[in-house]
Amino acid sequence: MLNDKNVVLEAVKQEKHVSTKSTPTDLVTEADRLVEELIISTLRESFPSHRFIGEESCAAGEPCVLTDSPTWIIDPIDGTCNFVHSFPMVAVSIGFAVKKELEFGVIYHCFEETLYTARKGHGAFCNGLRLQVSKEKDVSKALILTEIGAKRDPETLALFLGNMEKLLRAPAHGVRIIGSSTLALCQVAAGAADAYYQFGLHCWDMAAAAIIIREAGGVVMDTSGGPLDLMSRRIVAAASQEVAGFIVQQLKPIGYERDDCGERHAVR
Repeated sequence: MLNDKNVVLEAVKQEKHVSTKSTPTDLVTEADRLVEELIISTLRESFPSHRFIGEESCAAGEPCVLTDSPTWIIDPIDGTCNFVHSFPMVAVSIGFAVKKELEFGVIYHCFEETLYTARKGHGAFCNGLRLQVSKEKDVSKALILTEIGAKRDPETLALFLGNMEKLLRAPAHGVRIIGSSTLALCQVAAGAADAYYQFGLHCWDMAAAAIIIREAGGVVMDTSGGPLDLMSRRIVAAASQEVAGFIVQQLKPIGYERDDCGERHAVR
């Protein structure tokens, strides 16, 4: 059914069968599952001993644990809500970690057919052209990106809007939401935006993008200001330490269960 070289774009043309996962806004389609199965089966042929963490297999209920083993971290369709509505900010994201350290990442912007890549110590690229963050140090000149997250209860929304208000009062040039964490992070790496923050994303949303930003000269950290923890479900990324540090100081934390807690995530 989905035999075109761009499986996701081909799926956009098909009738979409949409269901929900953790919340009514946490969407999944049959295409998410098919793309993940295609990626994992293809990689497993070449790397049978490697581990895999995939968004849709993680919804099956088994524990998610990032070990020292070589591990592929996969988001088959980032921006599923966008995908459902044919809003053209949709990506496939694949990160690779060894001994819990990110080694390389690949993100494919399906509608624009642009490929973001990075390998540790070798730089970051978009369709072969080297990426460089903006290096902006003044938050009053910064364009900041974020995402709302799946939780929409009144307390969470109040915290989310409060965090955004603080940054708008900084005043930053603006705050944008595009519906794809991975592509938003790629905009920071490309210098089109100066920072990104979010509570509630998953390891597959940030694994590939984190190393792309680092290799483009940017800063990636936890919302507390400490080192990035892929399982923490929170991130601040910026073009400079100054902008990242300012954002960290403004944010009130929004609580989400870690990816490696509970039994609703899977590693294969």
